[in-house]
Amino acid sequence: MSTHIETLVIGAGQAGLSTAYHLGRRGRDCLVIDARTRVGDGWRQHWDSLRLYTPARFDGLPGMPFPGDPWHYPSKDETADYLEAYAARFQIPLRLGTMVLRVSSEGGRFLVETDTEDYLADNVVVATGTFGRAPSIPAFAADLDGSITQLHSSEYRRPEQLADGPVLVVGASHSGHDIAYEAALTRPTTLVGLDRGQNPVRLDSPLARVAFPLLWFVWGTVLDRRTPMGRKALQHIRFHGGPALRVKREDLRARGVERIEERVVGVEGGRPLLAGGRALDVATVVWATGFRQAFSWLDLPAIGADGWPREERGVATDVPGLFFCGLSMQSSFRSMLVGGAGEDAKYVAGRVAQRMAHAPAAPARA
Repeated sequence: MSTHIETLVIGAGQAGLSTAYHLGRRGRDCLVIDARTRVGDGWRQHWDSLRLYTPARFDGLPGMPFPGDPWHYPSKDETADYLEAYAARFQIPLRLGTMVLRVSSEGGRFLVETDTEDYLADNVVVATGTFGRAPSIPAFAADLDGSITQLHSSEYRRPEQLADGPVLVVGASHSGHDIAYEAALTRPTTLVGLDRGQNPVRLDSPLARVAFPLLWFVWGTVLDRRTPMGRKALQHIRFHGGPALRVKREDLRARGVERIEERVVGVEGGRPLLAGGRALDVATVVWATGFRQAFSWLDLPAIGADGWPREERGVATDVPGLFFCGLSMQSSFRSMLVGGAGEDAKYVAGRVAQRMAHAPAAPARA
């Protein structure tokens, strides 16, 4: 026996909660489910020193500003607690500790099978994260010497996890910069990977207060998927990583990080091998190599050959009633930021409501 839900939202992060908020405002019934047992745990599981790359002024979800000094950069725990408070304030309908096993089509609706019960939904919104749920680690990592400690960036919490001795951080996007910078306080550290550029403004500088409103505008209107620059950014960010945001090249140099603009291409003698032929003697490898899309549980013709959903602004192009929210570059560069979730969610909720226009609506939530 399946429980009927008009719209099932999968994922209780900023995208899923924002979608539920906007559906509620439109009087549409929904339920948000998440495998974790507490709202915000996706943020709590990041490394200890992580702070958002946008000030609190730009981090609020619809209807609720982020608390505290609007120009401070919230920690990952502040962000998690904010999401939990948001869900409570707006009485978001939640079912936590529920893992989705399979989503398929059944009689013009969606059968959502979970490890606790099954649901029959008119609409499904997939809000499982910006870059999917599976760490992207090269297959040859298994050939590294067993004495080398290996961590993906999603597993890294603090420098004490690193073995004594040299550290190699693979991947030069913002997370790679942050982790290499922190590791270099206590261990010789090398950061490898192609240069993805860097944010031109120091986030904690007085200039940031002047520049951020302009950056926010550029991220949302210039780097929009409807513009040539936005379409180019989509390919770059989704498949090659974004720029360094907080830690600059000069910060790495000042802390003694060896920066090598090459890729790790294999293993030689149990050691990581660079494209230029140099094998590195290291005690730890941190794979800051991002995530790959993991939609094997989505038994629907909605995923392209590149692993990304076929969608336009979160609306699946080939499966009516299927939506996505929280994708990187879903509408613009803002989409992958906490404060960008609300705008994308509003659009997706509007399209859900439009689809259900002839169905009776639930009482709108305040």
